[in-house]
Amino acid sequence: MHNHGIGPWVWRRRERSRGDVALTFRDEGLHYEQLAERIDRLANALSDRGVTAGERVAYLGNNHPSFLEVFFATTTLGAIFVPLNTRLAPPEIEFALEDSGATTLFFHADLTDLARSGSWSTRAKRRIIIAGESPVAGIEQYEDVLSSGKAEHRDEPVTQDDPAIILYTSGTTGHPKGAVLTHGNLTWNCFNVLVDYGVSPGERVLLISPMFHVASLSNGALPTLLQGGTVILHEKFDPAHVLETVESERVTMLSGVPTTFQLLQESDSWASADISSLQHLTCGGSSMPERMLAAYADRGLGFSCGYGMTETAPGATAMPAHMARHKMGSSGLKHFFTDVKIIDEDGNELPPGEVGEICVSGPNVIKEYWRRPEATERAFVDGWFRSGDLGYFDEDGYVYISDRLKDMIISGGENIYSAEVEGVIMELTDISAVALVGVPDDKWGEVPLAVITLKDGAAVEPEAVIAHLTGRLAKYKIPKRVVVVDELPRTASGKIRKAELRAQYAAPVAERSVSES
Repeated sequence: MHNHGIGPWVWRRRERSRGDVALTFRDEGLHYEQLAERIDRLANALSDRGVTAGERVAYLGNNHPSFLEVFFATTTLGAIFVPLNTRLAPPEIEFALEDSGATTLFFHADLTDLARSGSWSTRAKRRIIIAGESPVAGIEQYEDVLSSGKAEHRDEPVTQDDPAIILYTSGTTGHPKGAVLTHGNLTWNCFNVLVDYGVSPGERVLLISPMFHVASLSNGALPTLLQGGTVILHEKFDPAHVLETVESERVTMLSGVPTTFQLLQESDSWASADISSLQHLTCGGSSMPERMLAAYADRGLGFSCGYGMTETAPGATAMPAHMARHKMGSSGLKHFFTDVKIIDEDGNELPPGEVGEICVSGPNVIKEYWRRPEATERAFVDGWFRSGDLGYFDEDGYVYISDRLKDMIISGGENIYSAEVEGVIMELTDISAVALVGVPDDKWGEVPLAVITLKDGAAVEPEAVIAHLTGRLAKYKIPKRVVVVDELPRTASGKIRKAELRAQYAAPVAERSVSES
């Protein structure tokens, strides 16, 4: 055996799970032996087209069996998978393709316009369309490509230290960075999930979050397939459809963000849905409010919440479900195979109760950002990854998140970094300064708010700011409100006091106007 990576997982699993359903999509199932053959054919087809170890293969699409087929085929060859967020704007897609150097792009037919505008000037000249016909010459159809490959399993030399995925995270300094997750990072994260979330053989996980986010892939699909369970894919989130699927497919595991579970509980189908099969509910992004915990507790369900990030593949901590209400507001204990510590500004480890920066170490933590040696160096101290988040331990070892050093906003589970959006806003020459902060929102947890000041004699309408961002950034990054003020609160050294702005503008959107002076 030469391939010690993730690529052969389904091929190895097929003998143990012969006849069992690996994937379900639109009420159609793929058995393990069928999925293994499709992956082998696709790997050979890609090799026939020149894809070799280390080459980057990008994928633009929502949840679909082809996502996992391309992922496993790519990693079987020792090539690197680059999933792209379908909510990004064309310039953001273009940046990820150019930065990664991807030469192959798989894309879904319903995203053809985004794929064309985001890739046509990049090196991704090998293009393969999924679930549709080619709009122009030179683009191959997915099923034609797959069927052209031989149904022979390849055993390429791949190690646990080899890169498996490049995932682009919103940039704290304007441009996104590619977090390089190795085969080992993903494998050890799966081990953490098996131990701390109790994923077992026969698990039936419903994936409603897109797999281009590492949590859905690495906490949901991969450990379930490793254990011989069934992965049920939804292309988009619809509360009624989710509850119907939980009942009809006897789903045992469901993951999401607080907004997900709130919308499920508010659905007209909630009271009548048979959700007795559910055993594992995992929630990330932000802590669950008490009322939501109570609503699910009334149905006999508890949550295993957690804390993590793309760079930790993604888990750092996990909350035992039976402790969720007792340790309200906590993100749980450090994962079984991962270490977490809290440090002060000088790098000294702090005792329980004292707030400092959260640092993470373990085999699930990345070693580098793609072609960003300076960013990699800044991200680590003595081998520990600096999260940029502030928090503390209690006396029992439970982690509590206090604040974010990086001013990241989490809206509906999507990360928004202030600097990226602020940089685009500042292209408007009449604006003298801007601060982007997150403010509470009943549906999304929080949404971005832009507070701006203008140059003397200038006039900028809030709608003009929104228009400037539209098409440049993903919709979820665009401020829901733009506030014009005379001056921004600053520290003695001139830094903007974002905490003060967050407190000042914390009222729900409905209670405030689009522009305030």
